[in-house]
Amino acid sequence: MCLAIPAQVLSLEADGQNGVVMLGGIRKKISMALVDDVKAGDYVLVHVGYALSALSEEEAQETLAMMREAGITSEAAPS
Repeated sequence: MCLAIPAQVLSLEADGQNGVVMLGGIRKKISMALVDDVKAGDYVLVHVGYALSALSEEEAQETLAMMREAGITSEAAPS
């Protein structure tokens, strides 16, 4: 089973191909090559170091809540 996890974009590099996200309380550098028009503060689905798609904050929070309820993650709710 593959799992993509919602993460908030903290920053983007000047080329727009890479960025830093907050993932489970950890800052992680990932590739943004597969998504367009993403900016700091947006949410993306991350899988094996790549942002696969953008999603709304509401979708991200709902997904993280379901993951917590299922015991998949213990990440605190985003503030």
